[in-house]
Parts: sequence; structure tokens; C-alpha cells
Amino acid sequence: MDRRKFLTTAAVGTAAAPLATPAIAQDVQQWKMVTAWPKNLPGPGVAAQMLADRITTLSGGRIEVKLFAAGELVPGRGVFDAVSEGTAELYHAVPAYWGSKSKGILLFGSQPFGLRADEQVGWLYHGGGQELYDEMYGQFGIKPFLCGNSGPQWGGWFRNEINSVEDLKGLKFRTTGLASEMCAKLGMAAEAMGGPDMFQALQTGALDAGEFIGPWTDSALGYQQVAKNYYWPGVGEPSSAEECGVNAEVFGALPDDLKEVVSVACESLYNPVWTEYTTKHAASLKKLVEEDGVQVKKFPQEVIDAMGEAAKEVIDELRQDSDDLVKRITESFVAYRDSVGGYMTYADNGQMNARAEVMGY
Repeated sequence: MDRRKFLTTAAVGTAAAPLATPAIAQDVQQWKMVTAWPKNLPGPGVAAQMLADRITTLSGGRIEVKLFAAGELVPGRGVFDAVSEGTAELYHAVPAYWGSKSKGILLFGSQPFGLRADEQVGWLYHGGGQELYDEMYGQFGIKPFLCGNSGPQWGGWFRNEINSVEDLKGLKFRTTGLASEMCAKLGMAAEAMGGPDMFQALQTGALDAGEFIGPWTDSALGYQQVAKNYYWPGVGEPSSAEECGVNAEVFGALPDDLKEVVSVACESLYNPVWTEYTTKHAASLKKLVEEDGVQVKKFPQEVIDAMGEAAKEVIDELRQDSDDLVKRITESFVAYRDSVGGYMTYADNGQMNARAEVMGY
């Protein structure tokens, strides 16, 4: 796919609609959705449009959601503040972008050596996570919902091979969230930037390496053109949840049925978004290897072990944070991770390992 293709938007004609009575017209709410993504970026940009369309459809047109891509109304990293302040009614982004607000927020999106996509939503629905999610975002006037997941992210695109922990020292590396803190502990210079900016930085040498999402989205952004070493496993983000944040005052003023519409629209997209990523990541990886000459490589075990030790330090620091809410979020996360992780050793992990041993994949 041409890396610029997703930035183009076809003109769409608007069919004439029958006139509505004044009473019906007054009931229609027009919402602005601001996103952290370029228009129709494969993966998150597509998912954001799906959410806007689903809220509009499920509400029977009583809420009309218009999507504004990153930079159209506010910068991509400005969407949280825009919704908090009431400039827009809702946003689509990832919690990993809001660590400057509170480090506790970062656990709701991704964590080094943390929760997989199914475990992440399980923590929110069945492990007390949603109540803590609401409490944290409520401080900023936002009602949060998970609405998708990328599944396992990749270790990243590297201009040069990584053969030891020493090779990481001083490496200029794009990543976000708690993965940034893990990388910093290994001597890496972690830098946060948008996906298109990462391409330019790799191309000019301003970055030595970087991770964004996975093969489907990454190939659309063209990283394979400037870095050929694609590393796994992406232990920095075993999954990355996508979220919808709604202005709490706007959400609170909705009648109960429309509150349910917004909630169901978000929840109903989690699995479709996650499974689309998985399906298209697989197809895109095959193309990257067979047609683009990408070298898929596993991090050396000593690198993975060092990342694990750094990740433990990151979580320990969160458990000792001065903010009681951050500590409560972290303890809840750790308890769920350890409980479900122990079970997965016999369940999903056991089955996947057995399949790989017998079937080869």
C-alpha cells in the first residue's frame, strides 16, 4: 500500500434527506470527534471512523458524530485536553499518550510484560479496572471507554542489528507510555512522536529505531523503506488498548438510552477492531518479508531478560507512587495480571505452545 494513500479522502456526495419536524431536529446532537491519527490510517484511523459511524447509527441519528483527524481541529496529542475542556465532545486515541497527566493512566492502555488484549478488557470488566479508569479520568472531566486493541505490538524497526544489551545504550528510539520508562532504564533515548513523524526521523537518522504498532499499520507508514530489521517480541506493549474519551458533562446530560448507545458502540468494537488487526497484521507481515525484503528477527534472550528486569522496576515505582489512586490502580493491575497469567500458563499459553510444537505455528 502507498504510504500516502491513507491520507487521501474521496469526495462523498450527500443525498437529500426528507425534512424533519422541528421537534425531531431539536433532538439531534452534533458531536465532534477528534483523533490522534491521520485520516483513515490502517488500524487506529479506520477504527476511529468505525466508532463515529457506529454511535451515529445506533443512536438512530440522534447523535451525529463528525470525525476530525489529527491536526484538523487540534493536534493529535491535544485531543485529551480538547475533550476535557469541551472543545470537542469525544476523542479516539490511546492511554499511552497521557502519561504527563498521571502515570496511573498508562496502565489502562499497555504495560511492559503486561496484559494481552483479552486480559486487558477482562481486568476492566471483571477485575475492578473500569471503576478505577472512571475515577482517574473523572478528575479531568472525561468518561472513558475501551473501544479496540491492536493486539501484540512489535519490538520495532531497527536500522542496525541488536546483538546485546550494550547495543541498546544511547539508541534513539521512538516509543510511548511505560515502555519509554523501561527503555530509559536500559540506557536508550526514548522519544515520543507520531507515526508519520517516526518515518521522517528514521529516514534522516534522527532516530536509530522505533516501534509504532504492527505490520499492517507500520507498512502503510512505510517504515520498511528506511529500516529492514523488524524485531519481536514486542514486550514493551503485549497489547495496546484504544480508547474513547467523552466529555463527562456532555455524557452525563444524555438520557439513559443514549448513554447506553455510546457504551455499547465502544464495547461492541473491541473484538472486531482487535481481530481485524490480527488478520491484517498476518497478511502484511507476509508481504513485508516476501516483497519488501524485511528481516524478521528475535531479540537476543539477554535483551529480553534485561527488559524484564527494567519492567519490574517500572511497576515497583508505580506501586510506591505518592498518588494513592496510582498505587490502587497498580495493585489492581498486578493482582489481575498474576491471577489470570497463572491460569493462562495452562490454558491459552499451553494450547498455543502445543500447537506450535505439533503443527509448527
